[in-house]
Amino acid sequence: MSTKPSVGPMCTRDSLASDLRAVGLRPGETLLVHSSLSSLGWVCGGPAVVVSALLDVLGDGGTLVVPTHSGGNSDPADWGNPPVPEAWWADIRASMPPFDARTTPTLGVGVIPETVRNWPGAVRSCHPQTSFAAVGPRAAAIVDGHALDCRLGERSPLARLEEGGARVLLLGAGFDSCTAFHLAEYRISSPQGDNSFAVMTAQGRRWATVRDVSISADRFDELGAAFEKERPVVRGAVGGAEARLFDLADAVAHAEGWLREHRPHTATTRGH
Repeated sequence: MSTKPSVGPMCTRDSLASDLRAVGLRPGETLLVHSSLSSLGWVCGGPAVVVSALLDVLGDGGTLVVPTHSGGNSDPADWGNPPVPEAWWADIRASMPPFDARTTPTLGVGVIPETVRNWPGAVRSCHPQTSFAAVGPRAAAIVDGHALDCRLGERSPLARLEEGGARVLLLGAGFDSCTAFHLAEYRISSPQGDNSFAVMTAQGRRWATVRDVSISADRFDELGAAFEKERPVVRGAVGGAEARLFDLADAVAHAEGWLREHRPHTATTRGH
């Protein structure tokens, strides 16, 4: 057991819901949340309480969406943190468990998305690396049809969120976590590359390689700072976390122009 003192503020389901309402969350809306549990302070009840507070504010008519990414299901030749010996690559490709929307855990997106993934009634899109999970009346329509060769583009939940007028909540997370910016990458002259993963098909497990946009969060922090100066972004505190709330479509539109101007079209960055 840790002997370190707990760091506040102390947050409860009611206090978090009150803070979320004060920031501007509305009943009945569709909300994409990027989050950091530790940024909130000491949460009485842990991540499930955060999810409950979000659902309390959204109400029965609202839909909560989170990234449930699992980027470890990828080509070991691209791994750098840490890399693995080249002698292992063939065996990894042959042995990597195929993506299963019901059981594949999240990776690198925090404990709140993992909690939503396991929430009663949650549904999840079927991309092996960049899935999203959702709870609420619009959940199934948002996650349906996530194409294997479209991580975060027109045939991903991001485009469905844009069509549905969703907003984004950065809850203790920075703009470098804002997946909406990736949708803009698909709408400009972005480089493409091969993307590989293990999937389950009607014929069984297979290692698949598709052609897709080479997504990258490079300079998203700068993009976010520029967006915040020029477009409406509501800022406030939720517990100990800084929160930002804004329209997803607005973020995508701004990112299209900014990326065309500031990111070289010849870049070959790969990402998962």
